Amino acid sequence: MRVIRVGTRKSQLARIQTDSVVATLKALYPGLQFEIIAMSTTGDKILDTALSKIGEKSLFTKELEHALEKNEVDLVVHSLKDLPTVLPPGFTIGAICKRETPYDAVVFHPKFVGKTLETLPEKSVVGTSSLRRAAQLQRKFPHLEFKSIRGNLNTRLRKLDELQEFSAIILAAAGLQRMGWQNRVGQILHPEECMYAVGQGALAVEVRAKDQDILDLVCVLHDPETLLRCIAERAFLRHLEGGCSVPVAVHTAMKDGQLYLTGGVWSLDGSDSMQETMQATIHVPAQHEDGPEDDPQLVGITARNIPREAQLAAENLGISLATLLLNKGAKNILDIARQLNDAH
Repeated sequence: MRVIRVGTRKSQLARIQTDSVVATLKALYPGLQFEIIAMSTTGDKILDTALSKIGEKSLFTKELEHALEKNEVDLVVHSLKDLPTVLPPGFTIGAICKRETPYDAVVFHPKFVGKTLETLPEKSVVGTSSLRRAAQLQRKFPHLEFKSIRGNLNTRLRKLDELQEFSAIILAAAGLQRMGWQNRVGQILHPEECMYAVGQGALAVEVRAKDQDILDLVCVLHDPETLLRCIAERAFLRHLEGGCSVPVAVHTAMKDGQLYLTGGVWSLDGSDSMQETMQATIHVPAQHEDGPEDDPQLVGITARNIPREAQLAAENLGISLATLLLNKGAKNILDIARQLNDAH
């Protein structure tokens, strides 16, 4: 039996995510065997520094890509939001699985269960490792203080429960769901309170760009609607040149052949912000085979089984929205945010 080697981060959530993708592949390809290889990444090792300060785009992906490059694994499962919008040469995202909830969730300290962010006492400290969340929530809930909290989900929940430092922490709802910890969710943040990160809630399968065999194997995992929404989101972020060192957030929806993209940028403290919404007509396709393309990648993604026209329309929407914001002065907000973040 042919063995397909699958790379993953070591955290419990990463393992659960990888296991779910492998289970789907096993059901599709009963004649293949899958071996999971877990490894630690830079982001897993540096736990005393805010992510935005480490100044490295591929914090949670570099070691895994190294293993792909050396042919030690054949594919790697990531949270799509961890993958930079420009991948290193030789790699591509071969599949984006159906998105789970993209929203953020609030988990409260046991003594504040039943509260919301709005009803927490004045000067309560809320933990989040994300500038995007902190900027939006500071603007919305000025009575709260936001402080960086690092570590995997288990570590963060332990810090919340055992230290008396945090009244609540903000986490991706999808991660809590996958861990089976829905009962800890005290509040779901909707887009009007906090828009989400590009690609949040979706899993991505990264492969070697020239490994046609593996590309063909994983492309069946592409979920057309998730793919098109994430192409628009990633194109928006890439055109803004955003990363995790600046507060950029999005919201997308697909309805009646229209793809709606809302994107925003914030200053670090949330006092300055700018957001806009645009839409484009896109037909979510039934999967079909396209002919080979010279360079099929869009924002790092290869999806030959989804019509090219729909993918280009989604990419275009992201670029148009970013251009609109840049023309209105978004670059200034982002540049200042970047400088402040680097200076702290």
